[in-house]
This record gives sequence, structure tokens and C-alpha cells, in this order.
Amino acid sequence: MPGVEIVKVKSSDAGMRLNRWFLKYYPSLTLGHFQKLVRTKQIKVDGKRAEANTRIFTGQEIRIPPLMHEKALPDKEVLSRNDEQYVRSLVIYMDANLIAINKPAGLAVQGGSGIKKHLAGMLKGLKFELDEAPKLVHRIDKETSGILLLARNRAFAEKLTKAFKEHKLPKTYLAITQNVPAKKEGSVTVPVEEKKAQTLYKVLDSLGERFALVQANPLSGRKHQIRVHLLSLHCPILGDDKYFVEPRAKISEIKNKLYLHAYKMDLSYLYNKKMQIVAPLPEHFDEAIDFLGLTFKETK
Repeated sequence: MPGVEIVKVKSSDAGMRLNRWFLKYYPSLTLGHFQKLVRTKQIKVDGKRAEANTRIFTGQEIRIPPLMHEKALPDKEVLSRNDEQYVRSLVIYMDANLIAINKPAGLAVQGGSGIKKHLAGMLKGLKFELDEAPKLVHRIDKETSGILLLARNRAFAEKLTKAFKEHKLPKTYLAITQNVPAKKEGSVTVPVEEKKAQTLYKVLDSLGERFALVQANPLSGRKHQIRVHLLSLHCPILGDDKYFVEPRAKISEIKNKLYLHAYKMDLSYLYNKKMQIVAPLPEHFDEAIDFLGLTFKETK
């Protein structure tokens, strides 16, 4: 029949319901029209009648009847070669299901008011051998550097989202603070935005009582949790313009950036074996450690 299309299901759409697949690729197709096409058997999967909630899998063939006004949404966004090379340079780990990048401070994860360049707008540069770009499953602050995970398929995106929600992926952050915590290690349980929160911390090195290199392990996932918790110890993070409102030390020799880095993440829960990803410290962080005379031994 003229106008009929046969479309193969991509690996990134495996496990998706048929109605969601049509919503994704034919967004102007109304629900009523879609249901009529299903009811009249004009939409089929592998040549067989399908229902709206039919699960589709990689390689299956979907019969698309003639659609007069509901054409597939064109891919209008074009990524420059420079942006593609840039975002690929951030990759520190990749396998069939996952990409980990070392996000630089200052790069927003998603767009917003006044934000023109962001990671979400460059994900197409990370397709590699796949048909679709990886998916965002969590965020870190624009000014925070370090590990950000991307799922390469729908099934792993759901698995990652669940693991983050259940706090099954232990995270380690590094921060440089003005002032040194009174106790060299401990637990902070100050509520964040009236919600329960807990962060374990440990002082790795210090310069007298003026500056400290602190390891922080958040056991909950509140927004700006580490920044709030270290401030509650009277040890604000260098470069934190949101929470660091008290008089601060003038250090013209180090860059004006936030000194908070998502350094390590333990993925053992996902891989059923010991598995950790480490994001090397960014240049501005290394330079500050060196200038302040602090010591940090990188671990794997």
C-alpha cells in the first residue's frame, strides 16, 4: 500500500510501549487517531495485530500506515564538529550501557534562563555506534565539576534512575574549604530545605586552621547538600557565591571557581562486582591544592 512505512525498533527503544513509541516519533498524532489505527489493525508489529500497550523490542518491525499530517518529527538540531569533539573529550568511561563524563565547572547540565550552552544540547555527540544519544539520569550543579553518568539505552536508564533514588551508588566528593572543621571527621545531619539529609566528611589535609581539603560522602541526595553541610560546620567551600556570604579570604592567585568536585562513584551494585569510576581533578582544583600547600593522594 502506498505510503505505508516499515520501521525497525532501535535498541534504545527496547521495552517501550507502542503508544509511547508513537508519541516519541509522531508527536502530532492524536490519541484518538492512534487508537483508531490500532483498533482497525492498521498498526502492526512483526506483521501481527498490536495493542497500545504492546511492548516492543530491538529489531521488531512496526507497520506505520499512511499518515497525512502526522509526519515524524525532523531532527533539526545540528551539533558543530567542535562541540562534538569537546563533549567526547569529557568521556572517562564507556561500555555498552553507560557513559561517564568528567563535567567541567561552569558547564550546565541542562538549559535554562540565560544558559545557551549546556550538556543536554551536546549529547548527540556521544552517540558513537548507536542510533540515539545517551540519556541524562541525574544532575550535578553547573559550578560543580566531576562525574556525571549517562545511560546508553532505555533499560539501563531505568536501572540507573532506580539506583540513584535508592542511594545504591556511593559518591565521594572533594572540597576545599575556608576554615577547618573542629572535628577531623564526622557526620552532618542538618536538614536541607526542611528535608532530612546526611553527609559524612573527613579532613584529608589542612593549612593550619585557614584552609582544608575535605572528603564528603553524601548519604542522601538533597540539592546543594554538601555546600550547605560544610557551611554548617563554619567551613564554606571556596568559590561558593551562593552560600559563602561571610567575609572571605582574598586569594587572587587561584581561579574564581567553585572548589567542589564529584571525584568518585561506586557502581558495584549495578555491575555485581567491584566497580568504581574516578574523575581526575580539574586544573583549577590541582592548582589551588598546590598553591595552598595541601596534599592529596589520588586513589582508585
